[in-house]
Amino acid sequence: MEQKQKTLEMLTTEVACYLQKLSYSQSTISQYSSAWQRVAVFMKENELQYYSASVGESFIYHLIGDRAYDDLDRWEKEIIQCANVLTEFWETGSVKFRRKRKVRKLIGAVGQSMLDYIAHKKSFGISRVTEEEYKYHFEYFLNYMNDIGVGISSINQQFLLNYANQLGFCTPYIRHRNLSIVKGYLRYLYDQGRTELDCSRMVPRDKFVKQPKLPSTYSKDEVTKLISVIDRSSPKGKRDYAMVLITARLGLRASDVCELTFENIRWDKSLIILTQQKTKQIAELPLLSEIGEAIIDYIKYGRPESKLPYIFLHVSSPYDRLNRSTLHSIVCLYLRKAGIKFDQERKHGPHALRHSLAGILLEKKTPIPVISEVLGHKNTESTKYYIRIDMNSLRQCALEVPPVNTSFYEGVLSNE
Repeated sequence: MEQKQKTLEMLTTEVACYLQKLSYSQSTISQYSSAWQRVAVFMKENELQYYSASVGESFIYHLIGDRAYDDLDRWEKEIIQCANVLTEFWETGSVKFRRKRKVRKLIGAVGQSMLDYIAHKKSFGISRVTEEEYKYHFEYFLNYMNDIGVGISSINQQFLLNYANQLGFCTPYIRHRNLSIVKGYLRYLYDQGRTELDCSRMVPRDKFVKQPKLPSTYSKDEVTKLISVIDRSSPKGKRDYAMVLITARLGLRASDVCELTFENIRWDKSLIILTQQKTKQIAELPLLSEIGEAIIDYIKYGRPESKLPYIFLHVSSPYDRLNRSTLHSIVCLYLRKAGIKFDQERKHGPHALRHSLAGILLEKKTPIPVISEVLGHKNTESTKYYIRIDMNSLRQCALEVPPVNTSFYEGVLSNE
């Protein structure tokens, strides 16, 4: 299809009419329109007049930030789907019909076998988050089995090929993860004697390769500039300053900062002691004087009255605790105010500040075990991920290129 410049208003009008022809309900089209308003705000803020695939991609990167797709809220994933519909129509002039997914629990004999498999994996120590991920993917697989009318004993190679093909709308990682979980489940059924054939061998292989990426970091001067632009005269500023300071100075994950309670602060010992959300390991971190003063300033003059145990709360009613996506927005806000530039490759959320702390410690020649302790890693292998950003040490590992004998070039020329 020949593409021409279209404003977002022109494009959304055309897509809405097209969805009506596909018999989408008015309420569903309204939900799409509501999501497209988020795209409109993004385009206005960035002074973009015409929509294109690159605009849609930039909007999605802006929404996701430095989080993984699995970590997004459900409404955020729906907004991404709506943005992808715009891009699909802009590129092809059509939208493939998407049947609304039926919501079913893991019920019946097959559902119970899936729950048994999850219980089996829990015995090896998978986290609650991973358990929910398994349930999500199994629900999708079970729905497909029920729709096709296939039971465990009827699973064959053709069925699994068809199932893999209909995962085409998923992101490469989601597709890879789903097939991996299904494969493990089928292997479990065979090992337990519930199937005669090992159907896990029939699961199609995908070509997903997780490319290693360098951690996104900011220099010490950039982090100092980021912190300095936070206006601490308002309740929001006091809260944001304390949260950003904890993230930058201690390297706490966003989830741990948001879950921080009064019991975690040991004022008498000048320590912050907490159980990390991700690793379930206990972390003991120093309560630096500037962090302690920032927390006290927020509690006394910024925190709304609440019986909740969490330190950091929303500035407006209802005064609930914050989530990590809010902290991500906070960091992005002050990066922009500080005039610190970043792009799609350079992450710009609280996790980037965690990476930056690791980089600063490496520059100071801090031993890996100490950095591992600061970041709350289970072992030093996780911390070695950051060695790749220690350019000064890497330069010391560089080898001199040996000289090439002139006879080599003579031999090459003579062969030509």
